[in-house]
Amino acid sequence: MNWYPVPGVPDVNKPFMTKVKVPGASICVVGYEGKIYAVSAICPHHGYDMTGGGWCENGKIICSLHGYSFDLQTGKGSYDYIKTYPVKIEGDKVFVSAGSIWNDIKQLFIK
Repeated sequence: MNWYPVPGVPDVNKPFMTKVKVPGASICVVGYEGKIYAVSAICPHHGYDMTGGGWCENGKIICSLHGYSFDLQTGKGSYDYIKTYPVKIEGDKVFVSAGSIWNDIKQLFIK
């Protein structure tokens, strides 16, 4: 599994939302209530970039275009899913992985 650094995270303990592009994915990395999550940056509803005005509440990321929400941990939304990605923290640095097809298949069974 390849891990990619997430630049521009000044403090992993404070809320933040940023986008990182890795091979094959545009990922929204979110610091929310003391945890860090990584989900697809693109809302499946209309392909809107959720890092461009989206916000988090009640454990969900909200797309600012139409208000669709998706669980930060599972990716489950009101009408659809967004992909989730593995995150790791080493010291004060955050890393995400685009994973593999096998990780995607595994996610289908744990949601």
